Amino acid sequence: MGKYEFIAPCHFGLEAVLKKEIIRLGYEIVKVEDGKVTFTGDSDAICRANIFLRTTERILLKIGSFKATTFDELFEGTKALPWENYIPENGKFWVTKATSIKSKLFSPSDIQSIMKKAMVDRLKSKYNVSWFQEDGASYPVRVTIMKDEVVVGLDTSGESLHKRGYRLATVKAPITETLAAALIMLTPCNKERILLDPFCGSGTFPIEAAMIGANIAPGMNRSFISEEWTHIIPKKEWYDAIDEAEDMIIRDIEMDIQGYDISENAIKAAMENARNAEVDHLVHFQRRPLNQTSHRKKYGFIITNPPYGRRLDEPDEMPSLYKEIGNVYRSLDSWSMYLITAYEQAEKYIGRKADKNRKIYNGMMKTYFYQYMGPKPPRR
Repeated sequence: MGKYEFIAPCHFGLEAVLKKEIIRLGYEIVKVEDGKVTFTGDSDAICRANIFLRTTERILLKIGSFKATTFDELFEGTKALPWENYIPENGKFWVTKATSIKSKLFSPSDIQSIMKKAMVDRLKSKYNVSWFQEDGASYPVRVTIMKDEVVVGLDTSGESLHKRGYRLATVKAPITETLAAALIMLTPCNKERILLDPFCGSGTFPIEAAMIGANIAPGMNRSFISEEWTHIIPKKEWYDAIDEAEDMIIRDIEMDIQGYDISENAIKAAMENARNAEVDHLVHFQRRPLNQTSHRKKYGFIITNPPYGRRLDEPDEMPSLYKEIGNVYRSLDSWSMYLITAYEQAEKYIGRKADKNRKIYNGMMKTYFYQYMGPKPPRR
């Protein structure tokens, strides 16, 4: 098994969370940049990273990097990469996405077309053929050009890793599973502490918290495009990674995780998703308006994704909504509260400045992760 370099993209602002996850899996970090972490590992890292990492969007197998300011340089740089080491003669290959930031080459469609031609040129000469059937396994290529530096990788995941496979029912404006997991991991919440989401929607925060608490690997019940790359990853490595994930599940765990929402449809969706994730025994969902949020125990955590007021019919409702959030939080003695929102005046109407505020980009939207710290519970 040779050493490979991998790129794991993530939400801007959450690189440190992903870095910790990768180190915990036993891999060496090469570089941490805005929105991505690069690390090294053997071929089994493709299996384990896809199955175990909670906070990355996908795992890219890095093919190479080079500088290009013209399309000729892009063609030659792409052609110089050792594609035959990764793509077999019958492989189906294409540039599925091209992103350009602060670079002279900025047309995604032109970048994709020129790189595909360069790959074909290289593989024609290596395999001594005039055209390709492309009827074998799929090899999608992703490229990022940042300040004229081209970084090329094969997408080992296929569908984004936020698609765990459990969220078949959804509601408007759901938070992604990868973002929800990362935000939970930024808090000191653990399986012994209470977690409550008063805007649970389709249940993503409670379900991800239950999976983290029970140590259920997020990718163990889905498939990945690189499972067919048997010349790079022996099938046994996938089976071993799944066996490892099965062995790590804590099956006798008890947790206090609550999800509330005013919408009956949201609660039905959340319950269905929890069943799909096999954590319905760990999570309790209930239809309940915000002003009835309560809990008899101390030292719990609110973790939530309230409405942002981005729709035209919502902005006038935001002050009263965030005042209500502040009232609910003050009524929960000794609790902590963590909420993500793009609403700029959240702190003003909650009525208290957050102890910490972290800026996170949710796609292209700037959001804030407000962190209100309650006291630590006394030692037993």
